[in-house]
Amino acid sequence: MIADSSSLNSPSPSASPPKSSGVTSRTLASVGSLIKLLPTGTVFVFQFLNPVLTNSGECNASNKSLCAILLVLCGFSCAFSSFTDSYTGTDKRRHYGIVSPKGLWPSPASDSVDLSSYKLKFGDFVHAVLSFSVFAVLGLLDTNTVNCFYPDFQSTQKRLLQVLPTAIGVVAGGLFMIFPNDRHGIGYPLTSDSNDTTPPNNPTGNA
Repeated sequence: MIADSSSLNSPSPSASPPKSSGVTSRTLASVGSLIKLLPTGTVFVFQFLNPVLTNSGECNASNKSLCAILLVLCGFSCAFSSFTDSYTGTDKRRHYGIVSPKGLWPSPASDSVDLSSYKLKFGDFVHAVLSFSVFAVLGLLDTNTVNCFYPDFQSTQKRLLQVLPTAIGVVAGGLFMIFPNDRHGIGYPLTSDSNDTTPPNNPTGNA
């Protein structure tokens, strides 16, 4: 209400910055929500190495090649992480593996966990596609990436940053509601109940 009153009392050009600031805040909020869908380690590696490999946007042929390799590897990592899971074994240690049609692989013996219940499901492919898509949007619209590969695109970058993260966030959020991610794979933080030896996936349930 205070902000509304001040805008009514002073209809000057100074009313523009708050509006711009609001758009920026919404954009950052959308980007922040999208980052939560990605493996933490992969996001950290990209944010750390991208400015170095692109020379902060001042690219030559070598920089472009290295940045392209980084984008491909990080995109693959995001998709691959969707096909991993973990459990706490009888040795009280966290074990990670790759999900397969028969269960978790490799599968060290564990008396307390039925590793066959970690089998591959359709939702894993959905999460892999979503993770790859989300990273592609964030990675390709990163300022350093834009300046390196398509600097003339800079004039439309702000509009895309406002539209794409929000659109992808809505689609990803809807699909994650339909296919909830109950895995604790490589690169994802463990939740409060993730140390429970009870298998997180219901083998008889839907994807």
